[in-house]
Amino acid sequence: MVGAGVVGASVALALAREGHAVRLIDRAEPGTGGASFGNAGHIATELVEPLPSPALLTSFWRELYALGGPLDIRLGHVGAFLPWALRFRRAAYRQKLHTPMLAPLVRAGADTIERWLSAIGRSDLLKRSGHYEIWLDERAAERAKSQAAAMTALEIRTENAEPEIVETARRLANASAAAGLWFPDCAHVLDPLEVVRAFVTAAIEHGATFEKATVNAMHVRGEGVELATDVGTIRADRVVICAGAWSAPLLTPFGLKVPLEAARGSHVEIPGAAALVDAPVLYSNEKIVATPMTGRLRATSYMEFAGADAPPDPSKGRRLRERLKKLGFDCPADGPMWTGSRPVLPDYLPGIGRVPGAPIYYSIGHQHVGLTIATPTAELLTDIMAGRRAAREFDLQRF
Repeated sequence: MVGAGVVGASVALALAREGHAVRLIDRAEPGTGGASFGNAGHIATELVEPLPSPALLTSFWRELYALGGPLDIRLGHVGAFLPWALRFRRAAYRQKLHTPMLAPLVRAGADTIERWLSAIGRSDLLKRSGHYEIWLDERAAERAKSQAAAMTALEIRTENAEPEIVETARRLANASAAAGLWFPDCAHVLDPLEVVRAFVTAAIEHGATFEKATVNAMHVRGEGVELATDVGTIRADRVVICAGAWSAPLLTPFGLKVPLEAARGSHVEIPGAAALVDAPVLYSNEKIVATPMTGRLRATSYMEFAGADAPPDPSKGRRLRERLKKLGFDCPADGPMWTGSRPVLPDYLPGIGRVPGAPIYYSIGHQHVGLTIATPTAELLTDIMAGRRAAREFDLQRF
């Protein structure tokens, strides 16, 4: 297996539990090399719709970083980004078709990770307290009502947020008005990195091994696969690629189109900070998610297209801290910022399947819901490998 983020760790555990001899390989320690380390920790069972939509095509410009929004497309990356963007545009008109494909994985996210963590004795890492969405402006009540109606149409449960929570948010932000919704079926983890480590530890207890190495290429040899790595050649009967935003170079030599982009997000943390409530809070106006984690509050934002290995932009950390301060958090102006690359396919569906004619499988492109759907997709891929399911709707041959 190549890739030890939350998706790879989940697949490794699922396969090890079924008795497979699993060798997990990553260029970094589990959970630290990609997006898994720094995500918001939100099990987002409300995000059943893929992002591309006709409405977004006409309004995305309002979200541009230059205009104060969370979307940044670096000028030097525009040429590489354009073909992906054109595919995104085509996918926007298929959102109603794609939603029933994605929704079952997303809806299962909280229950599945709860079951998995309970099975390995790490229920302490998960809280089932839902999440909140807060609006802070004169149209707050109208926006909350509209969002509640949209969620009802998608069969997502919401309730009005407790008045004292909404009023506290309004007062701290010195806003003229506020409104909020509670999403009771969501959850959050107290440390995303510890979740990855817990899954890897459990996989090792079932006989898996972990090796730190960089996989540079793959070659089918007879009925198996050879992996060319920086520490030598590794041979396997079957290979699973879960390398996130770095998966495409490993898969494209086998004739697959893998239009992955790295939608980079950033976070800052406030050690010891008091959360508004013991659950993730989406401050909708600011496009910021603030999640209470062990010993700190983590705040995440931004969707930056700059390439997976581009250097972080420190201005994003400064802006995020400024906005947290305006929301009423005791957030210092300076401090560390983390940036990571979320692997995104242009239709915002994951890529799960097998390379035609080769013993190579993949589970990639989990976009902004990697933590949410990691365990459901691990179960799906395990079923595919065992011949119990086909699930061709996520096959990369759709491109």
